[in-house]
Amino acid sequence: MKKIVIAIDGYSSCGKSTLAKQLAKELDYIFVDSGAMYRAITLFFLRNNIDIQDVKAISAALNNITLTFKYNSLAGKSDIFLNEENVALQIREMRVNDHVSDVAALEAVRTFAVAQQQQMGQQKGIVMDGRDIGTTVFPDAELKIFVTADIDIRVQRRLLELREKNPSVTEAEVKQNLQWRDQIDSSREVSPLRQATDAIVLDNSKLTREEQLAIVLGWANDKINK
Repeated sequence: MKKIVIAIDGYSSCGKSTLAKQLAKELDYIFVDSGAMYRAITLFFLRNNIDIQDVKAISAALNNITLTFKYNSLAGKSDIFLNEENVALQIREMRVNDHVSDVAALEAVRTFAVAQQQQMGQQKGIVMDGRDIGTTVFPDAELKIFVTADIDIRVQRRLLELREKNPSVTEAEVKQNLQWRDQIDSSREVSPLRQATDAIVLDNSKLTREEQLAIVLGWANDKINK
């Protein structure tokens, strides 16, 4: 069966990663979480006190970063490893949330990550989600999807996720963080978040996970069988 590249872009907390994971599982494709890559880089920068205004420090830091995905059979998903350390949980901490958009906006960081992502996609049969997958990483992807949802819905989704690790986080904090990240992601000079001209829009504000998967799976099968 023909294999394709599926690029899923959209705003924070729209459920892009959940959708991408489900879709990859259904199609027996490889799932690549580009957001996790930028979060892992951010975690490394925070741990090593890298000044994001210092070009030489950034370059040196990137030369000391190795990112890989390994399948976690217990969790039924792939975890990201930073220099052979499983950091799947650490990259979801609030401090990473607060800095990932700034780090991801750096040209050197995006060049580093995009090169790795493009290499992963050479064999086709992958689903990747992020901010610039359909516009920069895989502009020739056979299926491009742009996911969006109402801001209040997104806040509640992120709040549920964060409160599992930090019960004290507030709704106001989460909303402020999401709005700030939307602004940075959409206005950065390098690979800003935007809808590819040939992307299909999916507003999942009122959809269950099962409903959105059924819709997107239909789109994917249309492309695969075309």
